Amino acid sequence: MHVVDAVHTRSSIRAFLDTPVDDQVLRDLLVDAARAPSGGNLQPWRIYVVNGESMHRLREFLPTQPPLEAGEYDIYPKELVEPYRTNRFTVGEQMYATLGIPREDKAGRLTQFARNGDFFGAPAALFCFVDRRMGPPQWSDLGMFLQTFMLLAVDRGLATCAQEYWSVRHGAIRSFVGAPEEEMLFCGMSIGRPDPDAPINTLRSERMPLDEWARFV
Repeated sequence: MHVVDAVHTRSSIRAFLDTPVDDQVLRDLLVDAARAPSGGNLQPWRIYVVNGESMHRLREFLPTQPPLEAGEYDIYPKELVEPYRTNRFTVGEQMYATLGIPREDKAGRLTQFARNGDFFGAPAALFCFVDRRMGPPQWSDLGMFLQTFMLLAVDRGLATCAQEYWSVRHGAIRSFVGAPEEEMLFCGMSIGRPDPDAPINTLRSERMPLDEWARFV
């Protein structure tokens, strides 16, 4: 697959088949994704994978833990200004529209949000942690690593959904995977094969026109 095809094919999948993913496929993807750029070659990502039997145990474990807790970082700025506020609002409305859930159906929206906690049915997932002593440049390294992983996954016929949702369940995840306190959970990622019949998987988020965010000087 050409890289540009993987870029345009990748999307955040929110309904997966339960088809198993082989551990070796995930190992290969992680090794290849580690070729992502990293300032000073620090390679600050710390990855914990759950798959198969461990995913089954995690699904049994999570209901015994607090549903949500205070996040260790702000997922979004406290006051979003334009155009960022509109971008976020629009994609949310588009997503719920694929499911036929109107804005006034608060219960329906909460039910869909709760599906984050079940990895949208995915059979595998990873959790990305970073040493607390690292700064914004190393956090950008995490993004490059995760994007590289997601594009490679497309090439292997897999789909993904990066989930900052897990940052508000960091205590439960840390306990389950055995991550040390000096590591902070950045996000989780659901991994599997997309459900081709799920309407929500038809969502393609919009991108602003080039001239609104790029200038040739």
